[in-house]
Order: sequence, then C-alpha cells, then structure tokens
Amino acid sequence: MARQPAIRIWVGTRKGAFAFTSRDRKKWDCAGPFFAGQEVHHVTQDPREPKRHYAAVGNAWFGPHLHASTDNGKTWQISEKGLEVKGITGKTWQVSEKGMELKDLPDATLKRIWHIAPGAADEPGAVYLGADPGVLFRSSDHGANWEMVAGLCNHPTREQWNPGAGGMMVHSIQCLGKGRLIVGISAAGAFRSSDAGKTWSAFNGNVLVDFGPEKFPEVGQCVHKLKAHPRNSDALYQQNHCGVYRGDFAGEKWIDISKGLPSRFGFGLAVPAAEKDTLFTIPIVSPEERYVPQGKLRVARSRNGGKTWKFLTKGLPQSDAYDLILREAMTSDERDPAGVYFGTSGGTLFHTRDAGDSWHVLSAHLPPIYSVTAAFD
Repeated sequence: MARQPAIRIWVGTRKGAFAFTSRDRKKWDCAGPFFAGQEVHHVTQDPREPKRHYAAVGNAWFGPHLHASTDNGKTWQISEKGLEVKGITGKTWQVSEKGMELKDLPDATLKRIWHIAPGAADEPGAVYLGADPGVLFRSSDHGANWEMVAGLCNHPTREQWNPGAGGMMVHSIQCLGKGRLIVGISAAGAFRSSDAGKTWSAFNGNVLVDFGPEKFPEVGQCVHKLKAHPRNSDALYQQNHCGVYRGDFAGEKWIDISKGLPSRFGFGLAVPAAEKDTLFTIPIVSPEERYVPQGKLRVARSRNGGKTWKFLTKGLPQSDAYDLILREAMTSDERDPAGVYFGTSGGTLFHTRDAGDSWHVLSAHLPPIYSVTAAFD
C-alpha cells in the first residue's frame, strides 16, 4: 500500500508565515517564520506543480509584494512584473463631521494582495491574484508577468462597488476549469465568467444586503468567503456578511442556508473534498462584535448542504473565548476522514482529523493568524 503524501499547512500571520508538516496528522513539524516580521496574507501551493508556491506579503513601509518559490518554500523570489493598478479610481472611508463617508481617490494603487489562485488543470501556467482596490490580475507564465483582467476590473457596475471594513478586495478566486471562474469581492458581490475571464456577470440573486437601502440589489453584497466543492466544481458555498448560501455555478439564485445558525455573520468557510455535501463555518456575533457568540468557540458543520447544522465543541474552549476567525483562516485537506484547520486572531491554530468530531490545538502561540491553507508534500 502506497504511503500517503505528507500534509503541509501554511499559516500566514501578522509576523510571518509558518509551515506545519505531518503524515499522520498527529505529530507535526514546524518550519518558519518565513518573511519574519512581515504580514503574510496568503500562501498557496500550485497543485499542478507541487513544489511551486506563492506568498502575498505586506509591509507597512514598503507595501505589498508577491513572492514565488519553486523549491517547496525553501527559497523565495519577488515575482510581480506588471503587477500595477492602471486606469482605476479608488474609494476609501474617511471620518468627517457627518461620520464615516466614502471619499473618491483620483488614482488607485495596489494596497494589499489578498488571495492567489493557481489556474485549473486545463490552464497550464495560469495564476490569478486578487487585491485591493478591487482588482484581479492574471499571469500566463507562473507569475513571471502579470496583467489586469480588464473585464472584471472595469466592470460596468464598478461605480456601485464600495470598500468593506478591510478595504475593497478581490478574494475567493475559484478556477473551475473549462474557462469558468468565480470570485468574491467585498463589497460588490460574486462575479462569474465562462470565457476564461474575458467577460463577467454578477451572480448575487437572493443574497441579502441588510446594511443597504436595497435589500437584494444586483451588486453591493459583501462576500466574506466563497468556495467550490473540490470534486464538484458546480457546487458553490459562501459565507456572506449577511448569511450562508449555497449555489450552483450555472444557477440564477443562491439558496439561503443560514437557518439554525446563531448568527448570519462570519468569515471562515471550509468545504472538504472527502464529503459530498459537507461544509464548515464559524459564526461570529455581528459586524460590531467580531468574536464568537457567548465566548464559546463552536464550529458549525452541515452534512446535507446546509439544510441542518450541528455545533462541534469537543476540544474547543467553551468559556472566555472571544476569538475571531478571518476570511482566509479556515481550510480543509483532501483526506478521508476530512481534516479541517482554522486559526484565530489570538494566534491559536486548531485542527481536526475526524471531520470535526474532535478538535486539537496544533499550535498555541503564533502571531495573529491571517490565513490557513493546505498543501501536500
């Protein structure tokens, strides 16, 4: 019987990135910090070439940079030729006598890289990158050269997009193959393409905007995290600012699956490959109170596509746990039973190797965790 490849969990934090590696998901080796002292917003592996990785790194003095590795993360090089925002005006929140108001910026610049996504198996060399101010880039040569995806960046609805609390960002890039792409934008909504990114349409039917005057607009929704099922690319899930939803790539509307959760608000989302209709999320009290309800860290699991939910607590703190889990800080591996991993703003990394029935602390004293991604060795 062939030995399973090792699992590597990449953790991006406020003070660098860390890599945890294990074959049995019981004993873990830690490497890092990589990019010590810098903010690491996302690290991802290219499954088409497993030794190739990308890292989104931010520095308060020197701004955002994209790094690439071809040796499994041992060494990194800047890989950002063409990664420039051109021809786009921006917006930012500003305090005025009237309170918080949006201010127009004449020339938008690259503020933060949020998410990197290697293309589908039928797009050799393609890599996508989402960033603030609401821009999507594409590379056709493994990140050596980049260009803005004009069909999305200059979408006709762009004037209706507004920055969320973390800025206006493209994230949750899902490359589904056969020219199909879908992204989440905060705060603009979900947008999909069926022609390899040349043209894009908003896909936000039945998604609530409880903070706006129009409750179900064409655009303006605040997607917090959106994922496709790893083995059924048509099946989509999203944790929104205003609820949890299930959708189909070719569908017209999303289905609200928030019933049974203590809050509609949250960021984290995991969709494990090993189970057909399973998803995980971690409810957060509200946009104002950004911590788990009642100080109890509970993971919500549905095994029927969101029809019913079960709250998983074994091994998780059930008092005085005022944690926040951010949009990139939850993921799953491809093993059966499923492994799920999430990190908190307090720097604790949790994991399960039995699809959530029991949880364990993988690391307890990391810097605040921004992202958690799974790779294989």
